[in-house]
Amino acid sequence: MKFNRKLKMGMVGGGPGAFIGEVHRKAARLDEGIELVSGAFDINPRKSKKMGKELCLDSKRVYKTYEEMIEKELKLPVGERIDFVSICVPNNWHFPIAKAFLEAGFHVMCEKPMTLNVAEAKKLKAIVKKTRRVFGLMHNYTGYPMVKLARDVVKAGDLGKIRKIIVQYPQGWLATALEKTGQQQAAWRTDPKQSGGAGCMGDIGTHAENLAEYITGLKIKEVCADLTTFVKGRRLDDDGNCLLKFTGGAKGILHASQISIGEENGLAIWIYGEEGSLEWHQEHPNYLDVKKPDSPVQTWRRGNDYVGAKSPAAGRGTRLPFGHPEAFFEAMGNVYGNFADTVRAKLAREKGDPLAKDFPDVNDGLRGMLFIDTVLASTKSKQKWTKFKK
Repeated sequence: MKFNRKLKMGMVGGGPGAFIGEVHRKAARLDEGIELVSGAFDINPRKSKKMGKELCLDSKRVYKTYEEMIEKELKLPVGERIDFVSICVPNNWHFPIAKAFLEAGFHVMCEKPMTLNVAEAKKLKAIVKKTRRVFGLMHNYTGYPMVKLARDVVKAGDLGKIRKIIVQYPQGWLATALEKTGQQQAAWRTDPKQSGGAGCMGDIGTHAENLAEYITGLKIKEVCADLTTFVKGRRLDDDGNCLLKFTGGAKGILHASQISIGEENGLAIWIYGEEGSLEWHQEHPNYLDVKKPDSPVQTWRRGNDYVGAKSPAAGRGTRLPFGHPEAFFEAMGNVYGNFADTVRAKLAREKGDPLAKDFPDVNDGLRGMLFIDTVLASTKSKQKWTKFKK
C-alpha cells in the first residue's frame, strides 16, 4: 500500500501569545511532509478562531474545544481528516487530551513533561499499547544531529566504560517573580495546578535527565536531590541540584536552574569514560568535542560526510552542508520527521525505516515523570539516596 500524500496535522493549544505552539508548527512543516489543517488553539473560542484565521485555515476546522475537534474530524473521510494531533498546552491538560485522541484512533505528538503525575503517565502508556497508535514526546534536544552522533560514539565504545555524566540546564528568566506581572509563560509554569509537583525540575530538569539517558543508554537508578525555591512567594522550585547513580556503575551530577541570572538556555553535557570523553552544548549545537588522553581535542562538525559515516542517524537528521548552522527548529523538525515517517509506515502497514523510530516515546515520558517523582521524594527525605521509582 503506497502512501503518497502529506500527513494532516491538528493542534490543540498554541494560540495567540503561545511560544512553543508556533515552534511546533514551523518545525512540522520543515520537510514539506506535514500540513496543519485544523485546531482548537485556545480555551477561549474567540482566540482559537483568531489563531485559525491568522493561519489561513478553513474556519469550519477551527474548533471551540478538543472534544468538538475529535467529533467533527471523525466525520470526515480518511485522508481528509487529521492523521495526528500535536498537543501544546500546559501540563495538566496533556493526559486527558492525549487519551481522548488516542482512543478516537488518532496518532499523538505531545509536549513534555508527558503528564501531570506518574499515575497519569502509567495510564497513558497502557492506552498507547492498547490503541496501537504512534505516540511521540517532544524532547526536541534528542533531534540535534550532534546529539545523535554523541549517542553513537558512546554506543560504539569509543569512550570505553562510562564513569561520570555531568548535565546542566541553567536559565535566568525566572530570577524575579515574573509570574506576578501576568506573563503567560511564567504564570502556568509556576502554578502547581497546571505544571505539576515540580517547577524548574519538571520544565527543564527533565530535558537534562532525558539527554543523559538518551546519549549514554544508561538509566538513573538512585538520586540525591536538593530543590530550592529562591523567589519569595513562588510555589514551585526554581533551582535544583542532583547527584545521580546510573546502571553500570556510572555516577552523575544534574543541575537545573531558572534563577541563574545571565544564563539563557545553557543545556550542556559532559560524558567521561575510561578511554575518553565528549562534550556538547545546546547553544553551540553544531559541534561535538571528543577528547582522548595525550591527544588534541577532536571537534566533530555537523554536515561533514564523516559525521554521517559514523552515525547514520546524525546524517539522516542533517539538511544543510557544513558551515551553514542548523539548530532549534531543525532539531524539532527531526523529531517530527521521524515521528511522521513512523506514522506513514503504520498507515501503509509497512515496517518502515528503523532509523525513523529514533524519537522520544511514551516510555521516555514515563521515565521523565518517575524522575520528577524521585527528585521530589529525595529532596524531602533525610536519607542520602532515594531509589528511582518504578
